[in-house]
Amino acid sequence: MGSEIEIPTNTQQPHNQHNPNIASTQNHGYESVTNKSESTHRCGGDDVRSDSRVTLVHPHSLLPMPVPPQNFQSNQNDVALPTFSVGSFFRQRSSDLSAAIVKRVSSLRESVEEDNDGEGEKRGVTEFNLSGVKVVVTAKPEEEEASLRGRISFFSRSNCRDCTAVRRFFREKGLRFVEINVDVFSERERELRERTGTGSVPQIFFNEKLIGGLVALNSLRNSGEFDRRVAEILGGKAADGNAPWPPAYGFDCAEEDREDEMVGVVRVLRLRLPIQDRLRRMKMVNNCFEGNDLVEALIQHFHCARNEAVEIGQQLSKKHFIHHVFGEKDFEEGNHLYRFLEHEPFIPRCFNFRGTTNDSEPKAAAAICSRLAKIMSAILEAFASDDRQHVDYEAISKSEEFRRYVNMTQDLQRVNILELSENEKLAFFLNLYNAMVIHAVISVGCPEGVIDRRSFFSDFQYVVGGHPYSLNSIKNGILRCNRRSPYSLVKPFSTGDKRLEVALVKLNPLLHFGLCNGTKSSPKVRFFSPHRVVDELRVAGREFFENDGIEVDLEKRTVYLTRIFKWFSGDFGPEKEILKWILNYLDPNKAGLVTHLLGDSGPVHISYQNFDWSINS
Repeated sequence: MGSEIEIPTNTQQPHNQHNPNIASTQNHGYESVTNKSESTHRCGGDDVRSDSRVTLVHPHSLLPMPVPPQNFQSNQNDVALPTFSVGSFFRQRSSDLSAAIVKRVSSLRESVEEDNDGEGEKRGVTEFNLSGVKVVVTAKPEEEEASLRGRISFFSRSNCRDCTAVRRFFREKGLRFVEINVDVFSERERELRERTGTGSVPQIFFNEKLIGGLVALNSLRNSGEFDRRVAEILGGKAADGNAPWPPAYGFDCAEEDREDEMVGVVRVLRLRLPIQDRLRRMKMVNNCFEGNDLVEALIQHFHCARNEAVEIGQQLSKKHFIHHVFGEKDFEEGNHLYRFLEHEPFIPRCFNFRGTTNDSEPKAAAAICSRLAKIMSAILEAFASDDRQHVDYEAISKSEEFRRYVNMTQDLQRVNILELSENEKLAFFLNLYNAMVIHAVISVGCPEGVIDRRSFFSDFQYVVGGHPYSLNSIKNGILRCNRRSPYSLVKPFSTGDKRLEVALVKLNPLLHFGLCNGTKSSPKVRFFSPHRVVDELRVAGREFFENDGIEVDLEKRTVYLTRIFKWFSGDFGPEKEILKWILNYLDPNKAGLVTHLLGDSGPVHISYQNFDWSINS
């Protein structure tokens, strides 16, 4: 091994003169000695020659000369321990042990792969060797393969009683089927008419063969021909290209969305306006511009008059492209601050906003309400129990119906809600609340504690008509006519809030039985039609009280009510008035018990049931 030596020039080293392998040079009073010795050793039976050259690194001239401590100076009488041989021994033993383990594992792996290959040959396994990928395809059992040869499919619509009967029959039989809801997949309605010559549903197909509707299905079932036809048609051959295809995930129907007539103006303003942070009313307002800037940009680009530019600004505000930062004015020329909808501070919390504003011409609010109800009803029919008490949120999240619903929610961004009537607004926000709960459970999960519930109902939002709406603001601000929520000191909407224009004028207490918050103790999830919403709420109230919403104990003279009555007691009145109000929605047996308690002169006690906040999945 080479060595580095520093030797003062005035010191004589006679052995250097006689050793040709050591070269010395003089530098600043020190001699640099380099060991040029060559060594030869054997490695694997071959001679390997190594040339070790080590060069002295001189210390800086201004630094003191390093001197080793006295305690660590070498002693000629010291005996060197054989550390190198001990370390080599342990390293060699470790290498041998590792090699043995690797060899054993490799042999076990090969034996397992051979066994799997043998079993795969018996099961009809096909192995594909791709570059960097190993794909193994296992053949399905014969019984499962036979069940997959044919396809049962039927066309349906949302809230169709006959379609529900067909769906329930197939489920009871344990048959897999494909449902094509033309209310969700509107592009398939033309196919329905071409195949059947009619637009009525249900229309059942075994492979490509049309069976008919519910009447034809009942005929097959009553005659005993159904099982034979299923075995014959579905087990005989696989469904070919002539059979109705299942809905494909990720493909939207080609809807003709017209661009808003103001989009051209908005695009120019987005490029020209100086959007920046400004200080106003002792507050820093982010991403805003002044009304004067908008007017000047319109005049310079479109060469219009000043009054025309102001009118354009008012139209942009009315269509919710821009808003006053404090929500006070529609649009006025001056130093008032405005911002685009996409720059509103609440936008990042809105789950129906995907980076850009929906610049299409806003659809009618009534049409959006109808389509929302149809899509969500189809989702419940496919992924909820028959009594709607249990919902499969995981299956919903993976469905094409839910994907289309999420896309549809973008139409809510600039919709004009003020054009709806009172009942239409009631149905619109009842449906929106129940749909948002499903979306929230899928996106953020079901709340487990008090803090989580507060965040769940307040932070999950949609932008609707240019304004943010959470579950709390819909329930307490719109449906309950801007009343305080339980344990809250303030109302949802303060004075001057534009959403007050949308709030209902009259409170209907039955709304509490039409809202589902995704828990086991809440009313079951449902969706309403604008023209029958009041009657449907009455039905919802009756069904809720039939399903343990009220319990009567005659011996204790106690009536057990849902805790909803305690939380929202102001919506129902005093306790005795609550019992009289409930009588209208009870079945004869429970109504008789409550009437008996109210009829005599004895006291009636009201107790409240525990509320189960666990998810209704």
